[in-house]
Amino acid sequence: MENGHAHVQPTANTYAIMLLAWLRFNPDSASPTQTSAAEGHDPMSLLRSIISRQVSPALVVADRAFTTNEEATQAIKALSRAAVQMGLSSVVNELGLADSLGRQVDDPLEKVPEAIPVMKPSKRNEDGTVSELATESPPPAPEGDIPFNLDTLRRHLGQVILARRVLSEDVVSRQRLLEQSVYQVAVERMKRQAELFDQLGLPSKSLHSTDLRTWMWHWHQKLQARIEAEIQNLEVEERVIARMKRKPKDGMSLTPFLRLLKPEKLSLITILELMHLHGSGGVQDGMKTARALLSVGRAVESEYKAEMCKKNNISVPTSVPARSGDQNIFTNLGYRDLHARRVAARKYMEDAEDWTTEWTQLVRVKVGSFLVDCLMDVATVQRSIKDDRTGEILTEEQPAFFHSYEYQRGHRLGVIKLNPAVADRMSKDPIAETLHPRHLPMLVKPKPWLSYNNGGYLYNRTWAMRFKESREQELYLRHASDAGRLELVFAGLDVLGSTPWKVNKNVFDVVLQVWNSGERFCKIPPAVPDEPEPERPPNMEFDNKARTIYIERQKAWHQAKASNHSDRCSINYKVEIARAFLGDTIYLPHNVDFRGRAYPIPPHLSHIGDDLSRGLLLFGEAKPLGERGLRWLKIHLANLYGYDKASFDERVEFVHEHLDDIYDSAERPLEGRRWWTKADDPWQCLATCIELRNALESPEPEAYECALPVHQDGTCNGLQHYAALGGDAVGAAQVNLAAADRPSDVYTYVAKMVEKLIEKDLEQGHEFATLLSGKISRKVVKQTVMTTVYGVTFIGARDQIERQLKDRGDIPPEQCWLAASYVAKKVLESIGDLFKGAKEIQNWLNACARLIAKSIPQDRLRQSLTEKHSSRGRPSSQPRWKKEQMTSVIWTTPLGLPIVQPYRATKRKQVMTALQTVFISDPNVPSTVNSQKQASAFPPNFIHSLDATHMMLTALECRARGITFASVHDSYWTHPSSIDQMNAIIRETFIALHSSDVLRALEQEFRERYADYKVPLAALRGSGKKITNELAKLNVSPDDIELLQGEGEGEEVKSEDGLVDVTEEDDVDLEETEGAENAEKPKRRKRASKDDIEGRLATTFVDLVDVLPPLPQKGMFDVKAIKESQYFFS
Repeated sequence: MENGHAHVQPTANTYAIMLLAWLRFNPDSASPTQTSAAEGHDPMSLLRSIISRQVSPALVVADRAFTTNEEATQAIKALSRAAVQMGLSSVVNELGLADSLGRQVDDPLEKVPEAIPVMKPSKRNEDGTVSELATESPPPAPEGDIPFNLDTLRRHLGQVILARRVLSEDVVSRQRLLEQSVYQVAVERMKRQAELFDQLGLPSKSLHSTDLRTWMWHWHQKLQARIEAEIQNLEVEERVIARMKRKPKDGMSLTPFLRLLKPEKLSLITILELMHLHGSGGVQDGMKTARALLSVGRAVESEYKAEMCKKNNISVPTSVPARSGDQNIFTNLGYRDLHARRVAARKYMEDAEDWTTEWTQLVRVKVGSFLVDCLMDVATVQRSIKDDRTGEILTEEQPAFFHSYEYQRGHRLGVIKLNPAVADRMSKDPIAETLHPRHLPMLVKPKPWLSYNNGGYLYNRTWAMRFKESREQELYLRHASDAGRLELVFAGLDVLGSTPWKVNKNVFDVVLQVWNSGERFCKIPPAVPDEPEPERPPNMEFDNKARTIYIERQKAWHQAKASNHSDRCSINYKVEIARAFLGDTIYLPHNVDFRGRAYPIPPHLSHIGDDLSRGLLLFGEAKPLGERGLRWLKIHLANLYGYDKASFDERVEFVHEHLDDIYDSAERPLEGRRWWTKADDPWQCLATCIELRNALESPEPEAYECALPVHQDGTCNGLQHYAALGGDAVGAAQVNLAAADRPSDVYTYVAKMVEKLIEKDLEQGHEFATLLSGKISRKVVKQTVMTTVYGVTFIGARDQIERQLKDRGDIPPEQCWLAASYVAKKVLESIGDLFKGAKEIQNWLNACARLIAKSIPQDRLRQSLTEKHSSRGRPSSQPRWKKEQMTSVIWTTPLGLPIVQPYRATKRKQVMTALQTVFISDPNVPSTVNSQKQASAFPPNFIHSLDATHMMLTALECRARGITFASVHDSYWTHPSSIDQMNAIIRETFIALHSSDVLRALEQEFRERYADYKVPLAALRGSGKKITNELAKLNVSPDDIELLQGEGEGEEVKSEDGLVDVTEEDDVDLEETEGAENAEKPKRRKRASKDDIEGRLATTFVDLVDVLPPLPQKGMFDVKAIKESQYFFS
């Protein structure tokens, strides 16, 4: 029948019989039969025929040929696996629906209601056009449009749920389906919607013409034809150029890149990328041209690589190289064994991968320009308007996109704008991310990291480090990876990624109920903003102060309203993802930032997220509590509630005193007294209340199997590392390195000092002392105290404190700024000499980084001086060597990870495209470093590289001892029963790290790495005493030293110890150094002018290693003493 020899056509019954025959007699069945016919009718061949004959797969598996439920279930699974292999997600969906109709197995989502999505309320005219947004009065029920990105997520997660029904045990196939391209999902959705409207027969000016996905489908149909025609024309043009032996424009041919994917795929990528970029980059109803072109080009590159990976069926090693029980990986023999296993696995995978070369920025821009230009030519929309005089409906076809220019910060910027009709149909969803499998958890253990760009997701390229487009960092990382020096880093990432998780069903049910109610509750914003609009004061017209206060409050109200929608969308993502993965074991692949800090790659739902995200997650496996585990569970509950500065016994007693509240919270979370909602971390507190109640109610509480993670957090971990580095006994006592009966709390200590200073001012009737008396809590000063050792300045401290004062809600918003200035002065004054040892190390790191950033390799210096003398034309106004100051601060962590600070002066490259001239920053072009950022960022980046090293060492040791481990930077998680073991490991690894004299090793690395680097003497103007002393030892004349520190008007501002005070923005850390970038400018001291110094010392250089300042003297604190400190991590 298949060959057409018979006069009858195969039906669903025919295929059902063939599939049943294969299930009963295939080579792996209980009764295998070797026939040539059976080989040609495996599930994949049958499915291919079923689709070509347009027979519904659901009809095949529902046929009466299958006499038992078991046979029907086997048939569904066999066809589903074949559909996954062929990339047919729609077939998997259809089979999932068929299975759900006749299944008898419990479905985890059977009784779970859907989450009501964030809606964009709208009012429609009868013809379907949007007339106005209804923002004034809340609708009685959610009506309107689901934001575009959220709708995409919901549909993609719908496939995850359907796939679970038919592939519940085959998680590898489900993961493969999850990583199927989003573009295949999108085309099915747009096509189905367009066909639906066509069947309804709606006229062109009705809903049909204003539906976004219908427009996109029609654009797609026209665009793929246009792309095919344009590529053919381009091929002819390039052949002509080749025959004439001329080089193509920009020295590259474009067609080889455009032919990598089918026109259909190129069309979908272009449309979806532009739609997702809507409203990005500060451009209203549009996007920056350069960003759009690069995004489309990068998306084409990524899709091609993902397609190749799936096409070649690249197998994935399932064993993690760092195996549980490998206790010898820190020895030379163990490390070599780990490296050998990883190299073998990498070679096994790379044999079939010759397509992995990175595209250049130029290629991406050119490919993007070609596709976007085609789309703008063919994409149109119909707009209608009613003539007020005649009542006639006028219709016009207009371009869906158009090119324009805007001015931002005084610069002319090319933008691609959306037609107002399209913009009206787009959601104002702020999360403008293209849905990609990397945004979702995995259903199988992540692929082990085999090299710097091979690991994590099974079929999608992922990097072990987030580069910030630093080509230099990539080269160092690649070299270290090829040389086999990153085995411990890769092994650490494998440990973090292989930790199993599951969604906490009990907490999720409460979250979903709160979410669907639309009320404000425990950090979940309301569906409709509930803050009243500020009232307009009657005296506003003639009272300037009242007018100013009203305008400020109105501005804050609008910002709060916008952030409410943003927060609501973010939580909606978390709720939808959690619902889709209920009942599944999930995994979170990890990579590191450029400092070595590990992060989960899925951004929406992970343990590194907010309190809600953490409350929704449990470990994938449960372990018996035991006596100590039950005690730690109680201590954990007290910590989450905010009672974390008492002794451990007092925390346990706190829980015993509130057992009635805990039971009430666990059994009636929303109907009861809601004690848990008053906790510092309410959702995690609720999860712990439920777990503790279940344990206490079980027949044997100590035998209760618990999957809840319990945390051990460092006490201001940056200060702990500084105290250990400097042997600072005073600092060690403040941050619990030294043993004590009770935990030290440096934040409360400083807050009390500030309160005492305020009390003195209160006696004198000071305005802000009166306003702030009794309101300086630990939380107000915490961030400022934490970031003091990272270089926070007065302005940074003021901004941090202002945010905290606003959050209190009992201080008028218009007075928070001045009040924060007052408090910031008191906080900085109170800190005083509290962190003296840490400050000395910070100053040393800062000085070293400043010298390195000013240095030049000897060979480049010699070449620059030669070029200066032989140059023609007008001489440059500045020395040639200034352009050679390209040296980044580079160091290697104790685990062998090379860290390169990426702060450089941005160089942009001009590229001509069909739309406009685009300027792109090319990371491959050498550029001078930003010496101020290099200097200011080095101390916090170095400390963060140390805390990342400590975490990795702890993770590896926990894996070796069979302990489940997860971390959020300096917060380490494990089962309650394993806390005592993990605590011992935390102390052992910290002692091992700091017993190696880390600073001495860093200094030695600097002296070796920068041995032949020279520093211009002119760059040392205004140097501190330590560097001046080093210059004197080098026989630099006293006159030159005096000139470097002499009278005159200088440019750089120095602090008392000679270090540069940073005044530029610095993004060194999003969590702990926020606000540190805004430095206050002290009064300038006079010194010799820049021209005087450069005129006399322009050709005088000294060796960098000769002017490096000496290491600060180490104190007497012995780091081994932390073994006796029970509150070091607690």
